[in-house]
Amino acid sequence: MKKGIIGRKLGMTQIFDETGKVIPVTVISAGPCTVVQKKTVAKDGYAAVQLGYADLEERKATKPQKGHFAAHKVSFKKYLKEFRLDDAENMNEGDVITADTFAAGEKVDVTGTSKGHGYSGVIKRWNAHRLRMTHGTGPVHRQVGSMGANSDPSRVFKNKHMAGQYGNERVTMLNLEIVKIDADNNLIAVKGAIPGSKGGIVYVRNTVK
Repeated sequence: MKKGIIGRKLGMTQIFDETGKVIPVTVISAGPCTVVQKKTVAKDGYAAVQLGYADLEERKATKPQKGHFAAHKVSFKKYLKEFRLDDAENMNEGDVITADTFAAGEKVDVTGTSKGHGYSGVIKRWNAHRLRMTHGTGPVHRQVGSMGANSDPSRVFKNKHMAGQYGNERVTMLNLEIVKIDADNNLIAVKGAIPGSKGGIVYVRNTVK
């Protein structure tokens, strides 16, 4: 069954299971999310719902945003995301989705924006080794090093690991297990790490694997 919700990464902690084993978990504040827009097969060619998360002050909304929320008669939301859910046709605009749509033991995929590291060298970005600390390789020992022969192929191949922008990109962690759910406070604890820094927006779906 296809499920989905928008949340915010709160940070990592650890949970003890029944046998006393320590499980590292990431806590996500999942929902509540409001159904802002409903798409149907008859009108749009597919069934889906657009979920909204986190209230937005009206004075901070743009004119297109104000028109969108006014047309669907829902309160202003800061983050919007479309999900193709199995029961999308049975949902209505204004419905609220909470963390209890998931259950402990289920496997989910979590999508977020990874931490940005700026312009980074090959050692930090690609885990390359440094050059030898001997004569002839200085003065910089953390650079990329030789690029290959000049006569053939007379160029640098595409996708060569070089220095550049590292992080701050969309990342999806697959097949994470939900260890615990606090339905009263809309908290989901998933096993392991998820992308992004504390406070980052994440999208939780049931796993594709």
